[in-house]
Amino acid sequence: MARIAHLSDIHFGANDRKIVDAATAWLEERRPDLIVISGDFTQRARVEQFRQAAAWLNRLHGAGLKTLVVPGNHDVPLYDVVRRFTRPLARYKRYISNDLCPFYEDREVAILGINTARSLTIKDGRINHDQMDLLRDRFAKVPPDKTRILVTHHPLFAMPIGKGGELSEAVGRHDDAVKAACETGVHLALAGHFHRTYAEAAQKMVEHSGGALVIQAGTATSTRLRNAEPQSFNWLHVRRNNEIELQVIVWDGAAFRRASHVEYAHDGEGWASRVVEDMPTVGDAAVG
Repeated sequence: MARIAHLSDIHFGANDRKIVDAATAWLEERRPDLIVISGDFTQRARVEQFRQAAAWLNRLHGAGLKTLVVPGNHDVPLYDVVRRFTRPLARYKRYISNDLCPFYEDREVAILGINTARSLTIKDGRINHDQMDLLRDRFAKVPPDKTRILVTHHPLFAMPIGKGGELSEAVGRHDDAVKAACETGVHLALAGHFHRTYAEAAQKMVEHSGGALVIQAGTATSTRLRNAEPQSFNWLHVRRNNEIELQVIVWDGAAFRRASHVEYAHDGEGWASRVVEDMPTVGDAAVG
C-alpha cells in the first residue's frame, strides 16, 4: 500500500503560519511515502514568498519526507509583466524545483506531474501537446499492475465549485488532455486550484474519459477560503489500482482532524464508493 499526502494551494504570503506548522507536524508524524503538492506555493510569486515556501520544503526534506511538486498559476508573477512573459517560472525553478514535469515511481505507483500554469491565461491552465506526448511516453513504460497517478494544478475536468453547483472552466485543450489520460490508463487524477475538496469518477463527469478517479484537494493553509470550506488536505491509501481510500484532513481551528473517510473500488466498469463509519480521529489516532 502506498500512503500519499496530497496538498495544494499553500499560498505563502496569504496563509496562516499556525496552520502551516500544524500541517507540517501532521506530516512529520504520519510520514507518508510521498507528499504531492499540486501548485500555488505563493500568493504573488514574490521572492520572499518563494523563500518561505523553499524553507518549508526544506523542513519536510530534512525530516526525510519525499515530495513531488508542480507549479500553479499564482507561482507566475501577476503584476511584473516583463517577468511574467519572459521568465514566468524562473523563481519557481530557482527556489522550488527546476523540474516542471516531475516523475516518481516505486513498486506500487507511478506518478507524473504536469505544469498547467501559463503566462497568458492569468488564472486558467493549459496542457500542450508535448506534455500529452510526455504523458503517453512515461506511462507506456509502467507495468499494468501499478497505479498511474497524474498530478496537475488545474483539473482536467470542469468542477462544481459554487454553492449552486456552478461548473468551473476545464483546462485548456481539455478534450485532447482527457483523451491522453484515457489512452494511458490514468487511475487517479489529482489537482487543486479551486480551494474545494471533491472526488468523482471521471466517466460521470465527461463521456469517453476512461477509468480515472478525479480527486481535488482544498487549500492546505491559505486564508483565502471559498464557500466557507476550511483548510484541508487529502490522505490517500492506494492499495491497488482499483482500490483507494481517501481521507480528508480538515483544520478545525485548533488541529487537523479527519473529517471524512471513503473507500473507492473499481469493478472493471466504474468506481463505487463506501463511507467508512468510525470515531472522529486526528490522523490515525482516535480521540474523544
